[in-house]
Amino acid sequence: MAKRRYFAWSPLRAIMATVGAKIVAREAVGFLIEHLEAKALDMTVRALTFARHAKRKKITKDDISLVIKGI
Repeated sequence: MAKRRYFAWSPLRAIMATVGAKIVAREAVGFLIEHLEAKALDMTVRALTFARHAKRKKITKDDISLVIKGI
């Protein structure tokens, strides 16, 4: 069974094309997708820690912002 992907291939290709990468190997896009998914999962876990510390169940923009800032 194939691993479920949370990021779609075509939108990432479109993003890459906007900066001039017109030809990109499928393997490169797949690798980028894996990296982005891992990063998103890690950031979500860290944001959830902030939300729980504030005695909330909902992750807010501020929680994500703190994660991005690296606090």
